Amino acid sequence: MSDRDPEAGTDSTPDDDPGLDADPDVDVDGATSDARFGDDPEKRRFLRGIASEIRADSSESKQVAAFLQRVSDLYDPAEDTSPEEIYRNVEHIVETKSRGGLDR
Repeated sequence: MSDRDPEAGTDSTPDDDPGLDADPDVDVDGATSDARFGDDPEKRRFLRGIASEIRADSSESKQVAAFLQRVSDLYDPAEDTSPEEIYRNVEHIVETKSRGGLDR
């Protein structure tokens, strides 16, 4: 899918500009900056508190709560995760759900 740029007269996509979605805290090899994610008990408690509050019976609320829990792991030195790993995991969950679940 592309967006038509009326001034340029050409089709453009977000992939046309490699810097469009660039995260300044992720280098080209995908390594995260230690300054952004480290031991931060306050952020960890805050995110986990929200996750606990929004967790309900619906699968959507459980998924969002699980996502927040994983994001809070970025601020826990005992956990081994990265933003990229969390993104891939959430993307997989969304794709699986959109296909109607896991084939068993």
